Amino acid sequence: MDTHQEFISRLHEDRLIAAIKDPKSFDRFLETDIQSAFLLMGNISVIKRYVDLLKKNDRHVFLHLEKIPGISYDREGLRFIAKFVRPTGIVTTKSSLIQLAKNEGLLTIQRLFLIDSDALANGLKAVNEIEPDALEIMPGLIPEMIRKVKHETDVPIITGGLIQNAGHIEEALESGALAASTGRAWLWKKYAQKERMTADEKS
Repeated sequence: MDTHQEFISRLHEDRLIAAIKDPKSFDRFLETDIQSAFLLMGNISVIKRYVDLLKKNDRHVFLHLEKIPGISYDREGLRFIAKFVRPTGIVTTKSSLIQLAKNEGLLTIQRLFLIDSDALANGLKAVNEIEPDALEIMPGLIPEMIRKVKHETDVPIITGGLIQNAGHIEEALESGALAASTGRAWLWKKYAQKERMTADEKS
């Protein structure tokens, strides 16, 4: 199984991605069974240590490039990330970085903000041309838009932003999202436990 297939398989199992924004959240994430994380903290001098620790614990870790100071948004910056930091992949709002990251062997997640119809149309056009490994649409509380995006692309959908409770996650998943991302650490354990109980009941 290649890295892309493994990542998608893990999302099918967890249906949740942890968005890690501070050291306390980082420690709490390691106490969960969630297999994938977006890293939105640190800087160029410490990020490798965070990535190495997550990978040591068998987690998929994606760097949100715009949230990590000191990394240049160009070919050399992506090469540095791929060869030295070595995360599973990146999350970015910049379509121009997706192809650069793919060329370096990184998985890619395009983040798209649903500001208006033009943003949606342009974002979907870029996504269908560049074909990232997944698309994260924000905010995550617009079920009809999740369904619309699902209809317009075959790229797996992650949704995030403004998610307040497990009901919001369920609504996003029922609307066609493969997984939801949230920085609310109390939801990580609660939802992961709920998923395991549901899986046990089905088995």
